[in-house]
Amino acid sequence: MPQKILVVDDTPQNVKLLGDLLRSRGYEVTTAASGEQALESIAQQPPDLVLLDIMMPGISGYEVCRKIRENPATALLPVVLATSLDPNQERVKGIEAGADDFLSKPVNQAEMFARVKSLLRIKGLQDERLARLKSFFSPQLAEAIAAGKGEDVLKTHRREITVQFYDLRGFTAFTDSAEPEEVMELLRAYHGALGKLVLEHQGTLERFAGDAVMVFFNDPVPIERPAEHAVRAALAMMDCFGPIAAHWKKR
Repeated sequence: MPQKILVVDDTPQNVKLLGDLLRSRGYEVTTAASGEQALESIAQQPPDLVLLDIMMPGISGYEVCRKIRENPATALLPVVLATSLDPNQERVKGIEAGADDFLSKPVNQAEMFARVKSLLRIKGLQDERLARLKSFFSPQLAEAIAAGKGEDVLKTHRREITVQFYDLRGFTAFTDSAEPEEVMELLRAYHGALGKLVLEHQGTLERFAGDAVMVFFNDPVPIERPAEHAVRAALAMMDCFGPIAAHWKKR
């Protein structure tokens, strides 16, 4: 699947030139003519990289970059700022806004391709890390940790939470008679299905040991009506595990 690049510039000729160049290298390109359009596009369909003009009417490239960084869901999105102004002065402002790299106008093609390739490679590594984190934490917490903001949600605090505890009825007896391979197969199916349901209902896996699983709702990521989320997760679990239990009873 081609990687997606959002080109943002209020000059149509620049948008066409950069878009054509990037498409020639196999990238999928979307465009925006203003900072407002760029933020809307990112919210609807996040790209893999943003190539962003600085001087635009309305919201400047600096402000777009700041808003991207303020949102945990896009905090790691690579942003390249393009400018025809004094590069040294603009770099300082760009760094303060959270830009990853810079291009001077008129854009040097070789330099642009090299910078884009490098940033997309880094993003690929970050995406892999985020995917691993999402296997254990809610998407909100995983994104905060990946963006370096995990300490904010993990600070000592007091909060009313809902706790769930799951275990497999008859699991000890099953392990006494089953082969080790069967036990591991059952645990993989159990953890995989339960973990998916917990994350779908905004819970956090607090710990699991064998067939015992403890889940927190409303901590460390706050959610509204945690008890309701917990009940819905339990009901979904009963629906999901009915067929799984029937399958294992036949074995």
